Amino acid sequence: MYKLVLIMLMIVVWMYIHALQVDEEIAMGALFQGKHAVNRAAHAAAQQVDVRALADGRLHIDERAAALAAGEYLQANLQLDASGEPLPDAFLRERVEVLVFEVINDDRSFPYQYRNAAHNYEVTLERPGVVMIVNVIYPRIFSVIKPIVWQIKGAAELVAS
Repeated sequence: MYKLVLIMLMIVVWMYIHALQVDEEIAMGALFQGKHAVNRAAHAAAQQVDVRALADGRLHIDERAAALAAGEYLQANLQLDASGEPLPDAFLRERVEVLVFEVINDDRSFPYQYRNAAHNYEVTLERPGVVMIVNVIYPRIFSVIKPIVWQIKGAAELVAS
């Protein structure tokens, strides 16, 4: 009888450990998906050249177009609606919030050292670029792990060709 109780206890422990491992693996996949989405959005935003400034020989990012492009890329890659809420069939369940969206333009001297102490982020830009920090909440599959909130950071420079 005690062996049966021991086996049942071991099955419960094994299932708990298995659920923990599965949830951690899925969380890492979600983090990578979020990081790729932020990087793509920052890159798309950084490529929004102000044509009038370019005609004057300056590399300058159109801030309005950059914000629109970044939003579109985040929506497409994370399956969000225009307000940042996940679509019904999306993996994420909580609203995705853009905490920082900053365009670093040619009014600064380069290389430019960007620092954001509030989010513990630092990056060096060699030419005009975009910095993004996005808040993403992982939807746990099992309640084995504690809730995970990521502040995913990304930066991209204007590619001059």
